[in-house]
Amino acid sequence: MKFTKTMEFGIPAVGFGTFGSDHADAAVVSEAVATALKAGYRHIDCAAVYGNEKEIGEVLRRAMAGQIDGLPALRRDELWITSKLWNDRHAPGVCTETFKKSLSDLGLDYLDLYLVHWPFPNAHEAHCDVTSRAASARPYIHEEFMTLWHELEQLVDAGLVRHLGVSNMTRPKLELVLRDCRIKPAFNEMELHPSFQQKDFYDYVKAQGIGIIGYCPLGSPNRPERDTTANDVVDMEMPSVKAAAAAHGCHPAAVCLKWAHQRGHVPIPFSTKEKNIVSNLECLLSDPLTDAEMQAIAADDRNCRLIKGQVFLWDGCGDNWHKLWDENGVIEK
Repeated sequence: MKFTKTMEFGIPAVGFGTFGSDHADAAVVSEAVATALKAGYRHIDCAAVYGNEKEIGEVLRRAMAGQIDGLPALRRDELWITSKLWNDRHAPGVCTETFKKSLSDLGLDYLDLYLVHWPFPNAHEAHCDVTSRAASARPYIHEEFMTLWHELEQLVDAGLVRHLGVSNMTRPKLELVLRDCRIKPAFNEMELHPSFQQKDFYDYVKAQGIGIIGYCPLGSPNRPERDTTANDVVDMEMPSVKAAAAAHGCHPAAVCLKWAHQRGHVPIPFSTKEKNIVSNLECLLSDPLTDAEMQAIAADDRNCRLIKGQVFLWDGCGDNWHKLWDENGVIEK
């Protein structure tokens, strides 16, 4: 099976995530990528900070060499490969060096999409808890971000990446980037699932001609413990999702993915289990949700952000993660 539907800029309409969180190491994730390619995925969403690009690169090499059993050799232009720049690599020169390392680790001559993972240079240690704070953390500084962006634009000029994009953005920040950039972001990768639909921001991004990639499409049940709170909504237990699943005789996860696909953005589910990898793709090929089901899910939005980003807060914020997301329409300082 090969999933051939594409959206803006020719991106495949579903991708395969590679963030193994704390439960899947690089070997497990790379094997899942091989399974995904055999199932028909052609869009792989990577990031340097996930710590598995070298292993994924070996899978891509084998896939293009015809060395994966059950998978005919793939051409490079059949694949869409995304990577992301981590927060502590924003500095001039460092960002280009980091991009080239991802390109080398993935064994490619170019990337289809390169995202700035978060809009501020605040990093954290792997597997840290929710109280972790970087001493150097600070709020968004637009001039610094644009210095980074202009350097990344040169990678497009050099033919090393086809498209640039942003991730975990807010409207006030994105408005400034659009005002000052030479090459407009082609995509925004953002948290999207039935309990967190971000309708106003979603509509704004679409109106700018920017494609949307949605992470946590199933509500990320295996997300790190630091990203869980007592009031989090479980998407697959929402009444509208469960009702649609019962009507279609499918798992609620399939409803979440159908909803994303029919809404018009690109979901990037992740699993290490072959059954789930295959079913997450197959559910998009038939039996769409009805208009009434789509409307019921839209009405069931809970504004429940799961990836709150507490570990990226700067001094003076306390535990107020809302400051990361400019919810009052201005960039928080």
